[in-house]
Amino acid sequence: MEKSALQIARAAYQPKLPRGLKGAVKAVEGAPTQSVDNQEEIKALFPNTYGMPLVEFVPGEAKAHEKMNVGIILSGGQAPGGHNVITGLFDAVKCLNPENRLYGFILGPGGLVDHNYMELTKDIIDEYRNTGGFDMIGSGRTKLEKVEQFEKGLEIIRQLDIKAIVIIGGDDSNTNACVLAEYYAAKKYGVQVIGCPKTIDGDLKNSQIETSFGFDTACKTYSELIGNIERDCNSARKYWHFIKVMGRSASHIALECALQTQPNICLVSEEIEQKGMSLDDIVDYIAEAVAVRAADGNNFGTVIIPEGVIEFIPAIKKLIAQLNDVLALPEAKDISRDEQVDFAKSHLTDENLAVFNSLPVGVARQLALDRDPHGNVQVSLIETEKLLSTMVAQKLEKMKKDGTFKGKFATQHHFFGYEGRCAAPSNFDADYCYALGTSAAQLIAAGKTGYMAIVKNTTAPADEWKAGGVPITMMMNMERRNGEMKPVIRKALVELDGAPFKAFAAQRDRWARETAYVYPGPIQYWGPSEVCDQPTKTLTLEQA
Repeated sequence: MEKSALQIARAAYQPKLPRGLKGAVKAVEGAPTQSVDNQEEIKALFPNTYGMPLVEFVPGEAKAHEKMNVGIILSGGQAPGGHNVITGLFDAVKCLNPENRLYGFILGPGGLVDHNYMELTKDIIDEYRNTGGFDMIGSGRTKLEKVEQFEKGLEIIRQLDIKAIVIIGGDDSNTNACVLAEYYAAKKYGVQVIGCPKTIDGDLKNSQIETSFGFDTACKTYSELIGNIERDCNSARKYWHFIKVMGRSASHIALECALQTQPNICLVSEEIEQKGMSLDDIVDYIAEAVAVRAADGNNFGTVIIPEGVIEFIPAIKKLIAQLNDVLALPEAKDISRDEQVDFAKSHLTDENLAVFNSLPVGVARQLALDRDPHGNVQVSLIETEKLLSTMVAQKLEKMKKDGTFKGKFATQHHFFGYEGRCAAPSNFDADYCYALGTSAAQLIAAGKTGYMAIVKNTTAPADEWKAGGVPITMMMNMERRNGEMKPVIRKALVELDGAPFKAFAAQRDRWARETAYVYPGPIQYWGPSEVCDQPTKTLTLEQA
């Protein structure tokens, strides 16, 4: 395979490890844990993996380790650094015992069930060090939740003499990892399951997980692109750019990109929900800012929109919750796509039906159609950026008639998704993921199951990071999914009383009126450390 100069240079980069993971390692256990909510229900569902202690790795004394084979699975959407979790795991298991083997299951959790695998050797691993994407073994969205899947997976686990499975994924994938760990523990099969926190959306974080891997790189990639658009916007001075970014369930990416680039407007879904804003309220807010800038002679601007914003508008959120329940009904399974919208409408309350009928036809139709594998509306298919700009244009036409808007309003639309998901990992993500993979190996060596590998103190130099593991049950609560209550890892939303949002809120009125753009420029892989190795503004503000 031909390689670019960048690929060759990045392959030579040696990720930095926390002090506690260099050389011989000792696992230090903390106090017992409990779930974030619904303690009795979670404990009853996970009797074998509930209440386990936190684990931290510190320097220890060298000792011999028995041979162990490990399997690894990439689950869900790509995130920068996934390959470094695998390379960190590979290097660590080989260091524990050179006879250890690492097997990759192809195309996600389905590879375990279908017995589709490959052995990951040094030659393969070396091709993928510090690279983006998930193409080493591929990923998939099969959900591991049925007993027959667990038993089918066990057949290949036994055949390959695998001691532990490492699942790299987001909150749903790690919830499934915990269910698998509990099942194998209950059956006393002796198979360990370890998770790793992945999602560029940044919503897999809590008291133990400071950031999910890929968030740093994705935000830097999107911020570079947004900065480029702002530069063009300020040069051409004739367009309002409506920019949708990833973030279905939370607005962490939108907020981080706003902190990095200082756009005129950034919507934060969590604030819209808290304030009880309607779609019209959002449109009025944007239109007002457009009018104020036009009065200053600036008929241009930038608006950042999180992709899931539509789900946070309270009236639409209530509608979606009922639609989810309706589409989970047994009789909904047998109807055609053409009949789905009418079927959904016939089951709605009068209040929800009124909201449904008030929406643009395309949006309403999308809300009533197919769900993703986790039962969620596929909000990335809703062109929220075009919906909002069209509605703002209509509002401004009315304002022209009453004399409150005297400017011009022309638009451009963008959606940044894939551009950030497979980017080559930043130095932070390269180091962070390599440490997560190393932690996963040490959790296996320590005999742990139902744990997620973690790395903390991440705004300090990598040498001072603290690595360890957290029981997955500690992060769980009960939530309604597909019409029934299920144990899931609680998603982390933007905290409106948190330092990152407060820093944004303190500046946004000035950004809305002035042209205060910041152009972050390309991600720097080498050069001054103060450029290359900065953590996200979100992490810096949270840990100030």
